[in-house]
Amino acid sequence: MTGENPFIRLSDGVDAPATTNASFWRIQFCPAGPGHVLYLRSELTEDRWRIYSDNIAMARWLQATVQGMLNAETAETAIPVIDAEFERSGDARTFWTERVTSWDEDIALTWYDIGDPVLIHTQPNEDPGRRYGVCTVLVPALGARLVRNGVHAAGRAQPREREGRPFSTCALAFSESWTETR
Repeated sequence: MTGENPFIRLSDGVDAPATTNASFWRIQFCPAGPGHVLYLRSELTEDRWRIYSDNIAMARWLQATVQGMLNAETAETAIPVIDAEFERSGDARTFWTERVTSWDEDIALTWYDIGDPVLIHTQPNEDPGRRYGVCTVLVPALGARLVRNGVHAAGRAQPREREGRPFSTCALAFSESWTETR
């Protein structure tokens, strides 16, 4: 599978639990075809997972594979998939916005205060519990926001460190390819 996987994890403090967890995917190639999907849990969704996609087969495939491995809560196929349209704007050097629109919802995810990119490359099964390997360019966003129907999600991006460099709980993930052992 190859594509993009920007994410936003907002919280009220460095060690506080996430108040918003958003995993956005723009897939160019996978066995279920190309498309977009947003897995979202927030106080804006009554703390329940919601899934928005323009390719339900791809959204379900990701649940059964990489996304489900990354967050087991999202592997639950009883979560309905809401039909949505997707568009992006911005420049990854300054800010990036992904907009998700369904029949009764408008969601905007925005990353800003962009940091220096980090190249990550792991092999399948290199880390315990990660049967897939990944090669990706992660671009930390020291600032991020998620807005649903005009209401801003609580919390902020929190500082982290990765590969000995400043990072964040929010990042753009470009040129992302996931592989498995064959």
